[in-house]
Amino acid sequence: MTVLDRFLNYVSYDTQSSEETGTTPSTEKQKVLGRALADELKTLGLTDARMDENGYVYAHLPATPGREGEPCLGLIAHMDTAPSAPGKDVKPRVVRYQGGDLTLNEKLGVVMELSRFPGLGKYAGQELVVTDGTTLLGADDKAGVAEIITAAEWLLAHPERPHGPIALGFTPDEEIGQGADHFDLAAFGAAAAYTVDGGELGDLNYENFNAASARVTVRGLSVHPGSAKDAMKNAAAIACEFASLLPPAETPEHTQGREGFFHLCDLAGDVTEARLSYIIRDHDKEKYQARKETIRRTAEFLNARHGAGTVTVEISDSYFNMLEPLRDHMDLVEDARAAMRAAGVEPVEEPVRGGTDGARLTYDGLPCPNLSTGGFNFHGVYEAIPVAAMEKMVEVLLNLVTMERSGR
Repeated sequence: MTVLDRFLNYVSYDTQSSEETGTTPSTEKQKVLGRALADELKTLGLTDARMDENGYVYAHLPATPGREGEPCLGLIAHMDTAPSAPGKDVKPRVVRYQGGDLTLNEKLGVVMELSRFPGLGKYAGQELVVTDGTTLLGADDKAGVAEIITAAEWLLAHPERPHGPIALGFTPDEEIGQGADHFDLAAFGAAAAYTVDGGELGDLNYENFNAASARVTVRGLSVHPGSAKDAMKNAAAIACEFASLLPPAETPEHTQGREGFFHLCDLAGDVTEARLSYIIRDHDKEKYQARKETIRRTAEFLNARHGAGTVTVEISDSYFNMLEPLRDHMDLVEDARAAMRAAGVEPVEEPVRGGTDGARLTYDGLPCPNLSTGGFNFHGVYEAIPVAAMEKMVEVLLNLVTMERSGR
Protein backbone atom coordinates (compact mmCIF):
# COMPACT_ATOMS: atom_id res chain seq x y z
CA MET A 1 0.00 0.00 0.00
CA THR A 2 1.31 3.47 -0.80
CA VAL A 3 1.87 6.02 1.94
CA LEU A 4 -0.85 8.18 0.35
CA ASP A 5 -3.44 5.39 0.38
CA ARG A 6 -2.55 4.57 3.95
CA PHE A 7 -2.84 8.20 5.01
CA LEU A 8 -6.21 8.67 3.31
CA ASN A 9 -7.48 5.62 5.17
CA TYR A 10 -6.27 6.81 8.57
CA VAL A 11 -7.80 10.29 8.31
CA SER A 12 -11.21 8.69 7.84
CA TYR A 13 -11.08 7.77 11.57
CA ASP A 14 -12.29 10.42 14.01
CA THR A 15 -9.62 10.40 16.72
CA GLN A 16 -9.87 13.79 18.39
CA SER A 17 -8.66 13.86 21.97
CA SER A 18 -10.41 15.86 24.68
CA GLU A 19 -9.23 17.81 27.71
CA GLU A 20 -12.58 17.41 29.41
CA THR A 21 -13.03 13.67 30.06
CA GLY A 22 -10.23 12.81 32.49
CA THR A 23 -10.00 9.27 31.04
CA THR A 24 -7.18 7.37 29.33
CA PRO A 25 -7.35 7.59 26.45
CA SER A 26 -9.37 10.77 26.65
CA THR A 27 -11.76 9.50 23.95
CA GLU A 28 -12.65 5.88 23.25
CA LYS A 29 -12.78 6.55 19.51
CA GLN A 30 -8.99 6.72 19.48
CA LYS A 31 -8.97 3.01 20.27
CA VAL A 32 -10.86 2.27 17.06
CA LEU A 33 -7.89 3.41 15.01
CA GLY A 34 -5.51 1.80 17.51
CA ARG A 35 -7.10 -1.60 17.01
CA ALA A 36 -7.03 -1.13 13.24
CA LEU A 37 -3.31 -0.30 13.35
CA ALA A 38 -2.51 -3.32 15.52
CA ASP A 39 -4.43 -5.58 13.13
CA GLU A 40 -2.68 -4.05 10.13
CA LEU A 41 0.75 -4.54 11.66
CA LYS A 42 -0.05 -8.19 12.41
CA THR A 43 -1.17 -8.66 8.81
CA LEU A 44 2.15 -7.22 7.65
CA GLY A 45 3.97 -9.83 9.74
CA LEU A 46 4.69 -8.10 13.05
CA THR A 47 3.25 -10.86 15.19
CA ASP A 48 3.69 -9.07 18.55
CA ALA A 49 1.65 -6.03 17.50
CA ARG A 50 -0.89 -5.07 20.15
CA MET A 51 -2.89 -2.25 21.65
CA ASP A 52 -2.81 -2.02 25.44
CA GLU A 53 -5.64 -1.03 27.77
CA ASN A 54 -4.65 2.65 27.56
CA GLY A 55 -4.84 2.77 23.77
CA TYR A 56 -1.10 2.63 23.02
CA VAL A 57 -0.02 0.48 20.07
CA TYR A 58 3.34 -1.33 20.09
CA ALA A 59 5.10 -3.61 17.61
CA HIS A 60 8.63 -4.76 16.87
CA LEU A 61 10.48 -5.47 13.66
CA PRO A 62 13.28 -7.98 14.35
CA ALA A 63 16.78 -7.29 13.11
CA THR A 64 18.04 -8.90 9.93
CA PRO A 65 20.71 -11.60 10.38
CA GLY A 66 23.98 -10.17 11.61
CA ARG A 67 22.47 -6.98 13.05
CA GLU A 68 20.77 -8.49 16.11
CA GLY A 69 23.32 -7.05 18.53
CA GLU A 70 22.60 -3.44 17.70
CA PRO A 71 20.59 -1.26 20.10
CA CYS A 72 16.89 -1.09 19.27
CA LEU A 73 15.77 2.11 17.55
CA GLY A 74 12.21 3.35 17.98
CA LEU A 75 9.84 5.29 15.73
CA ILE A 76 6.84 7.01 17.36
CA ALA A 77 3.80 8.95 16.13
CA HIS A 78 0.49 9.90 17.69
CA MET A 79 -2.97 8.82 16.56
CA ASP A 80 -5.10 11.61 17.99
CA THR A 81 -5.96 14.90 16.31
CA ALA A 82 -6.34 18.31 17.90
CA PRO A 83 -9.63 19.35 19.55
CA SER A 84 -9.16 22.90 18.24
CA ALA A 85 -11.00 22.28 14.91
CA PRO A 86 -13.63 19.76 13.74
CA GLY A 87 -12.14 16.30 13.19
CA LYS A 88 -15.15 14.18 12.25
CA ASP A 89 -16.10 13.28 8.67
CA VAL A 90 -12.81 14.47 7.20
CA LYS A 91 -13.10 14.67 3.42
CA PRO A 92 -9.56 14.86 2.05
CA ARG A 93 -8.89 15.83 -1.54
CA VAL A 94 -5.75 15.35 -3.60
CA VAL A 95 -5.26 18.38 -5.82
CA ARG A 96 -2.59 19.51 -8.25
CA TYR A 97 -1.74 22.95 -6.92
CA GLN A 98 -1.15 25.41 -9.74
CA GLY A 99 0.00 28.38 -7.67
CA GLY A 100 -1.81 31.41 -6.27
CA ASP A 101 -4.81 31.09 -3.96
CA LEU A 102 -6.15 27.58 -3.37
CA THR A 103 -9.91 27.20 -3.04
CA LEU A 104 -10.86 24.54 -0.51
CA ASN A 105 -14.62 25.00 -0.55
CA GLU A 106 -16.13 27.24 -3.20
CA LYS A 107 -19.64 27.03 -1.76
CA LEU A 108 -18.53 28.19 1.69
CA GLY A 109 -15.92 30.59 0.37
CA VAL A 110 -13.01 28.88 2.16
CA VAL A 111 -9.80 29.84 0.37
CA MET A 112 -6.18 29.27 1.35
CA GLU A 113 -4.94 32.70 0.34
CA LEU A 114 -1.34 33.08 -0.72
CA SER A 115 -1.19 36.47 0.99
CA ARG A 116 -2.04 34.84 4.33
CA PHE A 117 -0.02 31.64 3.75
CA PRO A 118 2.97 32.76 1.63
CA GLY A 119 4.74 29.43 2.17
CA LEU A 120 2.09 27.77 0.02
CA GLY A 121 3.67 29.18 -3.13
CA LYS A 122 6.67 26.87 -3.03
CA TYR A 123 4.40 23.87 -3.62
CA ALA A 124 3.21 25.03 -7.05
CA GLY A 125 3.12 22.04 -9.40
CA GLN A 126 2.87 19.49 -6.58
CA GLU A 127 0.04 17.24 -5.48
CA LEU A 128 -1.34 18.37 -2.12
CA VAL A 129 -3.75 16.60 0.19
CA VAL A 130 -6.12 19.26 1.50
CA THR A 131 -9.41 19.49 3.39
CA ASP A 132 -12.83 20.50 2.12
CA GLY A 133 -12.62 23.59 4.30
CA THR A 134 -14.85 22.27 7.10
CA THR A 135 -12.47 20.12 9.19
CA LEU A 136 -8.82 19.69 9.97
CA LEU A 137 -6.97 17.11 7.85
CA GLY A 138 -5.19 14.98 10.42
CA ALA A 139 -1.69 15.06 8.94
CA ASP A 140 -0.74 15.91 12.52
CA ASP A 141 0.02 13.14 13.09
CA LYS A 142 -1.59 10.47 10.92
CA ALA A 143 0.97 11.33 8.27
CA GLY A 144 3.66 10.26 10.73
CA VAL A 145 1.79 7.01 11.42
CA ALA A 146 1.43 6.31 7.69
CA GLU A 147 5.09 7.05 6.98
CA ILE A 148 6.34 4.78 9.76
CA ILE A 149 4.11 1.84 8.81
CA THR A 150 4.89 2.23 5.10
CA ALA A 151 8.62 2.13 5.89
CA ALA A 152 8.09 -1.00 8.01
CA GLU A 153 6.12 -2.65 5.22
CA TRP A 154 8.92 -1.90 2.75
CA LEU A 155 11.55 -3.43 5.06
CA LEU A 156 9.47 -6.57 5.50
CA ALA A 157 9.22 -6.90 1.74
CA HIS A 158 12.96 -6.29 1.22
CA PRO A 159 14.91 -8.44 3.69
CA GLU A 160 18.01 -7.84 1.60
CA ARG A 161 18.34 -4.38 3.16
CA PRO A 162 19.89 -5.00 6.58
CA HIS A 163 18.77 -3.22 9.73
CA GLY A 164 18.91 -3.54 13.49
CA PRO A 165 15.91 -4.14 15.77
CA ILE A 166 13.14 -1.55 15.36
CA ALA A 167 10.34 -0.67 17.76
CA LEU A 168 7.15 1.04 16.62
CA GLY A 169 4.89 3.01 18.97
CA PHE A 170 1.67 4.91 18.35
CA THR A 171 0.22 7.02 21.15
CA PRO A 172 -3.12 8.61 22.04
CA ASP A 173 -3.68 12.05 23.56
CA GLU A 174 -0.53 13.83 22.40
CA GLU A 175 -2.55 16.87 21.40
CA ILE A 176 -3.66 17.42 24.99
CA GLY A 177 -0.17 16.92 26.41
CA GLN A 178 -0.77 13.40 27.74
CA GLY A 179 0.72 11.23 25.00
CA ALA A 180 3.63 10.06 27.13
CA ASP A 181 1.68 9.61 30.38
CA HIS A 182 1.27 5.84 30.03
CA PHE A 183 3.94 5.02 27.44
CA ASP A 184 5.44 1.66 28.43
CA LEU A 185 9.18 2.19 27.98
CA ALA A 186 10.02 -1.35 29.06
CA ALA A 187 7.61 -2.92 26.58
CA PHE A 188 8.79 -0.58 23.84
CA GLY A 189 12.35 -1.69 24.48
CA ALA A 190 14.21 0.94 22.46
CA ALA A 191 17.51 2.53 23.45
CA ALA A 192 16.64 5.70 21.50
CA ALA A 193 13.83 6.84 19.26
CA TYR A 194 12.46 9.53 16.99
CA THR A 195 9.00 11.03 16.99
CA VAL A 196 7.73 11.66 13.46
CA ASP A 197 5.53 14.61 14.37
CA GLY A 198 7.08 17.70 12.83
CA GLY A 199 6.02 20.09 10.12
CA GLU A 200 7.32 20.73 6.64
CA LEU A 201 9.81 18.39 4.98
CA GLY A 202 13.26 18.74 6.53
CA ASP A 203 12.18 19.75 10.02
CA LEU A 204 14.63 18.35 12.57
CA ASN A 205 13.86 19.39 16.13
CA TYR A 206 15.83 18.77 19.28
CA GLU A 207 14.82 21.87 21.20
CA ASN A 208 11.32 22.79 22.36
CA PHE A 209 9.44 24.99 24.81
CA ASN A 210 9.32 24.50 28.52
CA ALA A 211 5.59 24.40 29.10
CA ALA A 212 3.07 24.83 31.89
CA SER A 213 -0.65 25.33 32.25
CA ALA A 214 -2.22 27.78 34.68
CA ARG A 215 -5.79 27.80 35.95
CA VAL A 216 -6.83 31.08 37.54
CA THR A 217 -10.01 31.20 39.62
CA VAL A 218 -11.58 34.47 40.74
CA ARG A 219 -14.23 34.43 43.47
CA GLY A 220 -16.54 37.41 43.71
CA LEU A 221 -19.56 38.54 45.66
CA SER A 222 -22.88 39.20 43.96
CA VAL A 223 -24.94 42.11 45.23
CA HIS A 224 -27.88 43.82 43.54
CA PRO A 225 -26.43 46.52 41.25
CA GLY A 226 -28.69 49.11 42.85
CA SER A 227 -27.01 48.71 46.23
CA ALA A 228 -23.60 47.41 45.13
CA LYS A 229 -21.38 50.32 46.13
CA ASP A 230 -18.49 49.15 48.32
CA ALA A 231 -20.09 45.70 48.53
CA MET A 232 -20.07 43.95 45.15
CA LYS A 233 -16.94 42.10 44.08
CA ASN A 234 -17.29 41.41 40.34
CA ALA A 235 -15.32 38.25 39.55
CA ALA A 236 -15.67 38.69 35.78
CA ALA A 237 -14.28 42.23 35.96
CA ILE A 238 -11.38 41.11 38.16
CA ALA A 239 -10.62 38.31 35.68
CA CYS A 240 -10.34 40.93 32.92
CA GLU A 241 -8.09 42.95 35.22
CA PHE A 242 -5.85 39.90 35.70
CA ALA A 243 -5.52 39.44 31.94
CA SER A 244 -4.74 43.13 31.43
CA LEU A 245 -1.83 43.01 33.90
CA LEU A 246 0.16 40.46 31.88
CA PRO A 247 2.61 41.83 29.25
CA PRO A 248 0.46 42.54 26.17
CA ALA A 249 3.29 41.93 23.68
CA GLU A 250 4.18 38.53 25.14
CA THR A 251 1.41 36.51 23.50
CA PRO A 252 1.58 33.95 20.66
CA GLU A 253 0.42 36.46 18.06
CA HIS A 254 3.32 38.81 18.90
CA THR A 255 6.23 36.36 19.35
CA GLN A 256 8.37 34.03 17.26
CA GLY A 257 11.49 31.87 17.38
CA ARG A 258 12.67 31.38 20.95
CA GLU A 259 10.45 34.13 22.35
CA GLY A 260 8.14 32.86 25.07
CA PHE A 261 4.57 33.87 25.81
CA PHE A 262 1.47 33.79 27.98
CA HIS A 263 -1.53 32.45 26.06
CA LEU A 264 -5.06 33.00 27.36
CA CYS A 265 -6.89 29.93 26.09
CA ASP A 266 -10.23 30.41 27.80
CA LEU A 267 -12.10 32.95 29.93
CA ALA A 268 -15.56 32.36 31.38
CA GLY A 269 -17.57 33.47 34.37
CA ASP A 270 -19.93 35.93 35.97
CA VAL A 271 -20.07 38.20 39.00
CA THR A 272 -19.80 35.32 41.45
CA GLU A 273 -16.97 33.33 39.88
CA ALA A 274 -14.72 33.54 36.82
CA ARG A 275 -12.02 31.30 35.42
CA LEU A 276 -9.07 31.89 33.11
CA SER A 277 -6.97 29.15 31.52
CA TYR A 278 -3.43 29.94 30.35
CA ILE A 279 -0.56 28.09 28.79
CA ILE A 280 2.92 29.39 29.60
CA ARG A 281 5.84 28.80 27.23
CA ASP A 282 9.54 29.67 27.07
CA HIS A 283 12.64 27.96 25.68
CA ASP A 284 14.88 29.50 28.34
CA LYS A 285 14.52 27.74 31.69
CA GLU A 286 15.08 30.84 33.82
CA LYS A 287 12.62 32.91 31.79
CA TYR A 288 10.14 30.04 32.03
CA GLN A 289 10.36 30.07 35.82
CA ALA A 290 10.01 33.86 35.78
CA ARG A 291 6.82 33.60 33.72
CA LYS A 292 5.26 31.27 36.27
CA GLU A 293 6.26 33.69 39.01
CA THR A 294 4.61 36.56 37.09
CA ILE A 295 1.31 34.66 37.17
CA ARG A 296 1.64 34.11 40.92
CA ARG A 297 2.62 37.73 41.65
CA THR A 298 -0.28 39.04 39.59
CA ALA A 299 -2.63 36.99 41.75
CA GLU A 300 -0.97 38.31 44.92
CA PHE A 301 -1.34 41.90 43.69
CA LEU A 302 -5.06 41.45 43.02
CA ASN A 303 -5.59 39.75 46.38
CA ALA A 304 -3.97 42.74 48.07
CA ARG A 305 -6.37 45.01 46.18
CA HIS A 306 -9.59 42.97 46.38
CA GLY A 307 -9.12 40.82 49.48
CA ALA A 308 -7.31 37.64 50.42
CA GLY A 309 -8.51 34.54 48.56
CA THR A 310 -10.11 36.48 45.72
CA VAL A 311 -7.70 35.03 43.14
CA THR A 312 -6.21 31.54 43.33
CA VAL A 313 -3.77 30.01 40.86
CA GLU A 314 -2.90 26.41 40.04
CA ILE A 315 0.19 25.95 37.84
CA SER A 316 1.22 22.57 36.44
CA ASP A 317 4.36 21.81 34.45
CA SER A 318 3.56 20.02 31.19
CA TYR A 319 6.95 19.29 29.62
CA PHE A 320 10.48 20.66 29.44
CA ASN A 321 13.01 21.59 26.77
CA MET A 322 14.50 18.35 25.46
CA LEU A 323 17.76 20.07 24.48
CA GLU A 324 19.41 19.66 27.87
CA PRO A 325 19.26 15.83 28.10
CA LEU A 326 19.82 15.49 24.33
CA ARG A 327 23.20 17.22 24.57
CA ASP A 328 24.59 13.79 25.51
CA HIS A 329 22.92 12.13 22.51
CA MET A 330 23.72 14.40 19.60
CA ASP A 331 24.69 11.35 17.55
CA LEU A 332 20.93 10.92 17.04
CA VAL A 333 20.77 14.37 15.49
CA GLU A 334 23.81 13.62 13.31
CA ASP A 335 22.17 10.41 12.11
CA ALA A 336 18.97 12.27 11.24
CA ARG A 337 20.92 14.87 9.29
CA ALA A 338 22.70 12.13 7.35
CA ALA A 339 19.45 10.24 6.66
CA MET A 340 17.80 13.37 5.31
CA ARG A 341 20.71 14.41 3.15
CA ALA A 342 20.99 10.89 1.71
CA ALA A 343 17.37 11.34 0.57
CA GLY A 344 18.11 14.75 -0.94
CA VAL A 345 16.47 16.65 1.93
CA GLU A 346 18.32 19.50 3.61
CA PRO A 347 17.65 19.56 7.37
CA VAL A 348 15.95 22.64 8.80
CA GLU A 349 16.88 22.81 12.46
CA GLU A 350 14.60 25.13 14.39
CA PRO A 351 13.30 25.15 17.97
CA VAL A 352 9.76 23.81 18.27
CA ARG A 353 7.28 26.44 19.42
CA GLY A 354 5.39 23.69 21.17
CA GLY A 355 6.22 20.21 22.38
CA THR A 356 6.04 16.58 21.37
CA ASP A 357 5.83 13.20 23.02
CA GLY A 358 9.56 13.12 22.38
CA ALA A 359 10.24 15.87 24.91
CA ARG A 360 8.47 13.97 27.68
CA LEU A 361 10.03 10.66 26.69
CA THR A 362 13.51 12.18 26.58
CA TYR A 363 13.13 13.25 30.21
CA ASP A 364 11.82 9.77 31.02
CA GLY A 365 15.08 8.28 29.73
CA LEU A 366 14.35 7.64 26.04
CA PRO A 367 16.35 10.14 23.92
CA CYS A 368 13.89 11.21 21.24
CA PRO A 369 14.44 14.03 18.70
CA ASN A 370 11.58 14.98 16.39
CA LEU A 371 11.38 14.59 12.59
CA SER A 372 9.16 16.20 9.97
CA THR A 373 6.00 14.68 8.55
CA GLY A 374 5.88 17.07 5.60
CA GLY A 375 2.62 18.80 6.52
CA PHE A 376 1.79 22.41 7.29
CA ASN A 377 -0.97 24.65 8.71
CA PHE A 378 -1.81 22.07 11.37
CA HIS A 379 -4.86 22.26 13.69
CA GLY A 380 -7.23 23.96 11.30
CA VAL A 381 -9.16 23.77 8.06
CA TYR A 382 -6.14 25.00 6.06
CA GLU A 383 -4.05 21.98 6.98
CA ALA A 384 -2.33 20.34 4.00
CA ILE A 385 0.48 17.95 3.11
CA PRO A 386 2.34 17.34 -0.17
CA VAL A 387 2.21 13.77 -1.41
CA ALA A 388 5.88 13.96 -2.41
CA ALA A 389 6.84 15.00 1.13
CA MET A 390 5.22 11.90 2.62
CA GLU A 391 7.00 9.70 0.08
CA LYS A 392 10.30 11.39 0.82
CA MET A 393 9.84 10.91 4.57
CA VAL A 394 9.44 7.17 4.03
CA GLU A 395 12.82 7.26 2.31
CA VAL A 396 14.32 9.25 5.18
CA LEU A 397 13.04 6.74 7.75
CA LEU A 398 14.44 3.84 5.73
CA ASN A 399 17.83 5.54 5.64
CA LEU A 400 17.68 6.18 9.36
CA VAL A 401 16.74 2.70 10.56
CA THR A 402 19.22 0.92 8.28
CA MET A 403 22.27 2.82 9.56
CA GLU A 404 24.65 0.71 11.62
CA ARG A 405 24.63 1.57 15.31
CA SER A 406 27.29 -0.65 16.81
CA GLY A 407 26.73 -0.54 20.54
CA ARG A 408 25.44 3.05 20.63
